[in-house]
Amino acid sequence: MGVSEGVRYIGVDERRGRLALRQQLAGTARVGSPEEVAGALVALHGSDPATVYLAIGARLTEPAGTVAETERALYEDRSLVRMHGMRHTVFAFPTELTAVVHASTGLTVAARERAGLLKDMAKAGAPDATWLKEVEESLLAALARRGQATASELTVDEPRLREQFVYAAGKSYEGVHSVSTRLLKVLGVEGKVVRGRPLGSWTSTQFRWAVAPPHPELDVAEAQAELLRRWLSVCGPATEADLKWWTGWKVTDVRRALTAIRAVPVSVDEGPAYVVEGDAGPVADPAEPWVALLPGLDPTAMGWQQRDWYLAPSMRPALFDRSGNVGPTVWWNGRVVGGWAQRPDGEIVWRLLDPEGMGREEKAAIAVEADRLRGWVGSTRVTPRFRNPLDKELAESAG
Repeated sequence: MGVSEGVRYIGVDERRGRLALRQQLAGTARVGSPEEVAGALVALHGSDPATVYLAIGARLTEPAGTVAETERALYEDRSLVRMHGMRHTVFAFPTELTAVVHASTGLTVAARERAGLLKDMAKAGAPDATWLKEVEESLLAALARRGQATASELTVDEPRLREQFVYAAGKSYEGVHSVSTRLLKVLGVEGKVVRGRPLGSWTSTQFRWAVAPPHPELDVAEAQAELLRRWLSVCGPATEADLKWWTGWKVTDVRRALTAIRAVPVSVDEGPAYVVEGDAGPVADPAEPWVALLPGLDPTAMGWQQRDWYLAPSMRPALFDRSGNVGPTVWWNGRVVGGWAQRPDGEIVWRLLDPEGMGREEKAAIAVEADRLRGWVGSTRVTPRFRNPLDKELAESAG
């Protein structure tokens, strides 16, 4: 889809102003509950469990209750669900959005994952699809009885989950997989199971499984249009490349969804871009300067594929790992200016990588935000699941 001449240009300053308000980062844009954060941002990265809590805490007016309130939403009220979504990545979604995510992004990935599991099992001489279906039904029944359970607990109820088979025999990456590990992964992508309460604290990467909340089956094209509309309302303007990357869809799906929601073409520095209908006009800037310390994999830092307008390319080697995962970042008025880490003694330390315009007052504001973060994190030690060079250096530096 091309953009014709005469469309409105949206510059970097305005994009940063939109980001501040719609990503709930400016002081006046912060909200009161985890549900409000997730509802506005559409999805919170959940590959690292701590990211969900830290991303929510950065956007709450009163972050002191972040852990308790987020656990309530995830594990008691079930108003948020941690499940597979775009790009085969784990996210935390508002529960009412699970049907949209499943239909728009999950079905295609799920079919590929199940076919891959059956193919790998067949190559290894493992049991067939009929056997796997029986084990699956037994697993889901056991999980329903238990409410939540680890993979190990489920193998007690269904011993066939312990079966193992060789994966990629003869390859350099050959390994042995258990049926439980691969099947639970497939069921997660298929929207049949979701991540449950972790084993240990809110930072733990070990977790239980739970039966997914029921949801209606939606038309794929309609679900894709709805997901794109929600995301573009928060993150627009965005280029076609941004949209394709964030959703993980084919470009034909992106273009069909843009047409369905009657997206409005605009122009940004990277080229043609889109906003939702009625959103092409100017947007007011935040009333006050703002600062934020965001966690690794935060949905704002990972929100666009083309990031030069808020993150200078020179900072990428320090802030990203080799797989493209962003670490903890320091933000000032809509742009990344540095990174932060937590030392073993709990102190939050940070470093500016882009000091332009950062004087004494700006640095003092960052220090206040660092104290705010340490205040609600308390005695918990947070280590990003995906480490970057700056995070490692800061965390290991002497006080």
